Amino acid sequence: MSRRSGILEFAVLGLLRESPMHGYELRKRLNTSLGIFRAFSYGTLYPCLKTLVASGWLIEEPGSAPEDAVAASLAGRRAKIVYRLTADGKEHFEELLSHTGPDTWEDEHFAARFAFFGQTEREVRMRVLEGRRSRLEERLEKMRASLVRTRERLDDYTLELQRHGMESVEREVRWLNELIESERAGRDQRRSPDADAAQQDISGDTGGLPRHRDTTPPDPSEDIAK
Repeated sequence: MSRRSGILEFAVLGLLRESPMHGYELRKRLNTSLGIFRAFSYGTLYPCLKTLVASGWLIEEPGSAPEDAVAASLAGRRAKIVYRLTADGKEHFEELLSHTGPDTWEDEHFAARFAFFGQTEREVRMRVLEGRRSRLEERLEKMRASLVRTRERLDDYTLELQRHGMESVEREVRWLNELIESERAGRDQRRSPDADAAQQDISGDTGGLPRHRDTTPPDPSEDIAK
């Protein structure tokens, strides 16, 4: 399985854990909720769905509206198929949510994992966030070293491009630092006798994130100087 298909399977399982959907609904949610899938097509989604059905993690059901099935039959079309997560599929997704290895720190996989942080345990969230920060700090160090070695040979525009890439990484590191501090604050408040009072300013479902804070992950595509 390629890394890209593995990320798509993870995202499909996560969305279907919320509710059953047909293919069009899934594609729409993947496009709107998970920006990393903006460019993918039905030709990518349906083989993924078939694989998940064959694995026993999804089942196919006919659409729930009888009039839709009748209309499709009269028009010579197939009725919409609804995909539902099985008990084994739910267990498999929860196992995937618990993973914190290096693949979860990479650009596309991290964005998909972050989209389902509301369903992820706090300690797992912390390990993923800290791993992502460590990976970006390593990338930033290499970019700075490369810039020092090559800056004398770069024209002004290429140099600006390199600086722009570094600024993108630096911005995400700052964002991760804030998230990690919020998670730690939420954990400490839960251990404190005054935690109940403090919870009125903290989202209980998403750890330590402030309620009105924009926590959209920075777009990895902005890091054009990797």
